[in-house]
Amino acid sequence: MIRHIALAAALLALLITAAAVASTENGAENMELDGGKRGKVPFPHRSHQEVLKDCNQCHDLFPQESGAIERLKKAGDLKKKQVMNKSCVKCHKVMKKSRGKAGPVTCAQCHIRG
Repeated sequence: MIRHIALAAALLALLITAAAVASTENGAENMELDGGKRGKVPFPHRSHQEVLKDCNQCHDLFPQESGAIERLKKAGDLKKKQVMNKSCVKCHKVMKKSRGKAGPVTCAQCHIRG
């Protein structure tokens, strides 16, 4: 009986630790994405997490790992502007209609040359 209680307590401690680690591993606060010929795209990752709450709104197209978008494009699993058009710009337009406030929707507002 005591063994079962000790085992249950150990498992509970392990689950709590795993949940705490998972909640702190949200990626970088800010990222810089490869924007192709138009230039790099500064990406405020943490503010997107706070607004969207659901990582799958973006990450249903690509995994949560550094370089995933470029890797999938090279492999032919993502079209050149698929993430930008189907996620970024589309979401920003929907947010603007519903909230009156959203992120950029034109090329020059995101892409930084130089």
